[in-house]
Amino acid sequence: MALLQHRRGLLWQRMPVQPLLCLPNDTGPQWHVTSSVLDAASNYPQFGTVGSADDSRREIAAFFAHVTHNTGHFCNIEETDGALRDYCDDSNTQYPCNPNKRYYGRGPIQISWNFNYGPAGQSVGFDGLNSHETVAQDPVISFRTAFWFWMKNIHSMITSGQGFGSTIRAISVGECGGGDTTAGQARVQYYTDYCCQFGVSLGNNLTC
Repeated sequence: MALLQHRRGLLWQRMPVQPLLCLPNDTGPQWHVTSSVLDAASNYPQFGTVGSADDSRREIAAFFAHVTHNTGHFCNIEETDGALRDYCDDSNTQYPCNPNKRYYGRGPIQISWNFNYGPAGQSVGFDGLNSHETVAQDPVISFRTAFWFWMKNIHSMITSGQGFGSTIRAISVGECGGGDTTAGQARVQYYTDYCCQFGVSLGNNLTC
């Protein structure tokens, strides 16, 4: 385990954080991405440590490709125009919606819907249904929520060799099968850039 954690630590040291951040004139929150990511990732020891060294590099590259795209280089911690959209699944009685809350995308992975906020809050340690704004306000909670979603829905795809395309489908299926191909290609380009910086091949099945 110590060796695996050391491997991940070396990759974090190579992560080019500065290009991820908003420029000084931007309106987004100026989070210290490196420390927030490291604090959050410590709660998910399998992230970036499963499989070969190349598998680890690809997983970390895939994660940062998606969060860079979803937040516009961490300038948009909340979904643009998200408050105008309805992300309440009334059929989900386990995690019922608070009628005064809007469950639109927040944080690095832009988590949305009551059926995600509820269990994410239970796992991470905040009231996901009634205090979902925490995901946009606390950088460590925000990244922990992103890692929770990743490990639950995506981790096994990238580590089992299904390729980056499978992660696009898991995060934004509307970009697959003739959907918003421009957004999908943007994700692929970010992934390509990070893999290049990590010195690792892209793997198979880049698109969905």
